[in-house]
Amino acid sequence: MKKKRKIWLVILGTIAVSIAAILIVNATKSVNKELVIRTYVVGEYTVENTVTATGTIEPVETVEVGTQVSGKVEKIYVDFNDQVKKGQLMAELDKQTLNQSLSRARASLTSAESQLNYAQLSFERTRQLYEANAATLAAFQDAQNTYTQAQMSKRNAQAAYDQALVDLGYAEIYSPIDGIVLDRAVEVGQTVAASFSTPTLFTLANDLTKMQVEADVDEADIGQVKEGQKVTFTVDAYMDEIFNGTVNQIRMKPTTTSNVVTYTVIIDAPNPDQKLFPGMTASVTIVTEAQTGLAAPAEAFNFKPDEQVLKALRKPEKPEGQRPEPPQMQDEGMKATRNGAMVWLKNGDQMMPRPVKVGMSDGAYKIIEQGVKAGDSVVLSAQFVAKEKEVKKGENPFMPGPPGRNKNSNQQQKK
Repeated sequence: MKKKRKIWLVILGTIAVSIAAILIVNATKSVNKELVIRTYVVGEYTVENTVTATGTIEPVETVEVGTQVSGKVEKIYVDFNDQVKKGQLMAELDKQTLNQSLSRARASLTSAESQLNYAQLSFERTRQLYEANAATLAAFQDAQNTYTQAQMSKRNAQAAYDQALVDLGYAEIYSPIDGIVLDRAVEVGQTVAASFSTPTLFTLANDLTKMQVEADVDEADIGQVKEGQKVTFTVDAYMDEIFNGTVNQIRMKPTTTSNVVTYTVIIDAPNPDQKLFPGMTASVTIVTEAQTGLAAPAEAFNFKPDEQVLKALRKPEKPEGQRPEPPQMQDEGMKATRNGAMVWLKNGDQMMPRPVKVGMSDGAYKIIEQGVKAGDSVVLSAQFVAKEKEVKKGENPFMPGPPGRNKNSNQQQKK
């Protein structure tokens, strides 16, 4: 019986020690934790919804200069990147063949004029004889027909001569605009043929200080794009620089590539420093919607304090005889949630819910149209974290403390 009693006493003592240890640990944990509240000060912010696309930078006005006659390139007076004026001579074709054609046309015209003069004299003579009853009607009509045909022959010869003269003028290639030479597609001695189409000799750009971006916008986003919207874009040559533009035109013709439908959007891009070159690839961001106002991070609208946080923030009850101030933060929070969006404001040591009216959102921030004012602190999170161990002045927290000394050891040292 005594052994059993001792065993029970040992068991009960062990349980009591365990319970005491747990209580001590929990008390220590609660003492070593503090409530950390992260807040954000409400201020003015611009929320934007955007559409992204890629495009190519091109001059606003590009002219391809060609030739309407065939021949060998005899002289070239301009090169790549040269500035040209309207009417400036840029190249010449070999004129030998064209001069021969002009000479043949001139000879044909002279012959036609001679035949016309003879036919006119013959017609006048026959008409006089016919009026004097000295020539038949058939002879008169024959002379009249010959005269008419001679007139037509002279007109055809004149047209052929004029065409040969124009073709000779086409041998000299002049600039149609003021601009810069982007491309020179021919060399001296090269033969160009204009039998079926006009060959391109030069490509001119009117003004490189005014460029445009031809962006391909996906069909899912094209409905949000409107003329006049603000655009920003970057190019690989200047990754740290942002260029600005404006949507100028939305072209209705679709482009289908690998079953992906896109539409071309023309964006005006001023280029006063001429940093943008034709053909550069642009990464485009079109601002489809924007709103400026007081804003807070989306995290603030998702925050909901738990019961432990609310309990730590409640004020102590009033002394007896006075009506205590009931903690209604949770009830107000539920009411605000039912009526619309809600944030929690921190004022000193207190935290209170505040219903708000929300405007635009870009996913990271939301505009608050009503419910807060500039300078208010909205709560992003509130949680208990462990306190850092306090370090006494002059104590190195990374070094172990000196070994303990008791009275017996001191006595032994004295001995």
